Amino acid sequence: MQRREAREFLLSALYRREYVDTPLDEMLAETEPGDQRGYIASVFKGVLERLDEIDRMLGERTVGWRFERLAVIDRNILRLGVYELLYCDEIPAEVAIDEAVELAKTYGTEQARGFVNGILDRIWKEKRQT
Repeated sequence: MQRREAREFLLSALYRREYVDTPLDEMLAETEPGDQRGYIASVFKGVLERLDEIDRMLGERTVGWRFERLAVIDRNILRLGVYELLYCDEIPAEVAIDEAVELAKTYGTEQARGFVNGILDRIWKEKRQT
């Protein structure tokens, strides 16, 4: 499995988790993550551990939209993007943003691409200033 496929798996796992509290090991049994198993486990656990913090951060930046009202898929693309952007030091910011935008193009709603790009870019610029 390539890293992009691992991100797609993570997106589906986070999406699934919105509806059913399925353990990650059970979801991983449905695929063969190969050398991406550690990355998947780390990011999935990290997003869930920081979910309130990430959602608050996103909610503060979704001006004109209540974060809870965003499409579930878009919300999870943003969560994954923010986690990689802020907490995965080995992933360059440009890559984290670009990969989130690619997920939004493929799986997100019609306006998700620009929305995801704008929110993540703003968060990154604010982080660099502090």
